[in-house]
Amino acid sequence: MDVSIVIPLYNEEESLAELVEWIKRVCDRNKLSYEIILIDDGSSDRSWEVVSGLSKNHKELKSIKFRRNYGKSAALHVGFQAATGDVVFTMDADLQDSPEEIPAMFKMITEQGFDLVSGWKKKRHDPISKTLPSKFYNFTARKVTGIKLHDFNCGLKAYKKSVVKAIEVYGEMHRYIPVIARRAGFNKIGEKVVEHHERKYGVTKFGIERYINGFLDLLTISFISRFGKSPMHMFGTLGTIMFFVGLISAGWLGAQKLYLLHQGVKANLITQSPYFYLSLTAMIIGSQLFVGGFLGELISRSSSDRNHYHVEEEINL
Repeated sequence: MDVSIVIPLYNEEESLAELVEWIKRVCDRNKLSYEIILIDDGSSDRSWEVVSGLSKNHKELKSIKFRRNYGKSAALHVGFQAATGDVVFTMDADLQDSPEEIPAMFKMITEQGFDLVSGWKKKRHDPISKTLPSKFYNFTARKVTGIKLHDFNCGLKAYKKSVVKAIEVYGEMHRYIPVIARRAGFNKIGEKVVEHHERKYGVTKFGIERYINGFLDLLTISFISRFGKSPMHMFGTLGTIMFFVGLISAGWLGAQKLYLLHQGVKANLITQSPYFYLSLTAMIIGSQLFVGGFLGELISRSSSDRNHYHVEEEINL
């Protein structure tokens, strides 16, 4: 199998038939063997009925239906598990991503040796309320992660099969699959300018909260990339520093009182000084950070699969 195309969908009944036919034309024209994996992420419209109908006429179509809406990351995770193609593509179901990009991105993976190729919607057909926050978000992501991509959130991406089988996508981390892939050792990450179409049917399923969540996820993935396997390196270091700062401060207060008593000068109780409580607080917080890092180490070494998604129905799997 040359190509697997993983497509999460949520209430996209109008676009599905057109998208499947478009992919079929492109792959047949370029003599690519392919499979299309549609993941219905708990749609409330007729999307699954449409998918079921398409499956009867398209033997290359695989379909999975979630019992409820889990989110895009969950859909991609399950789709990656089901994919068998040498190159695995992801794209959105709203027809804004063009299947015409598949052959060129396929060659970048198979001939140029990229592990991952991300689309770049250089010219977007979206309102400024979406494009402006997106530019700021992508700029921040580039600076924090060190990966020079212009469009982290582009749904159109291509992966070597080994990449999607090695990574784990959870939470809302689908935006940062390139970061997760690099963390897993896949360092050859490329980018291709892709055509972006105006939405033809329905409305977007994402609001302004995607940028807030995206920023929080950026902090999460940055922390995980650096300290996910060794949380003690961060918490233990901070805890040790804070504890000894508090200890030294408390020792200085004690030494100061002993010196005054030795000189015959009446000294106040150490507990009357606000610096005593600051020192005590620093030692307590330092101890808690150290213990937190230790517990994080235990959890990171004993954690099992974190994802358990309830699949309601499958076709052709």
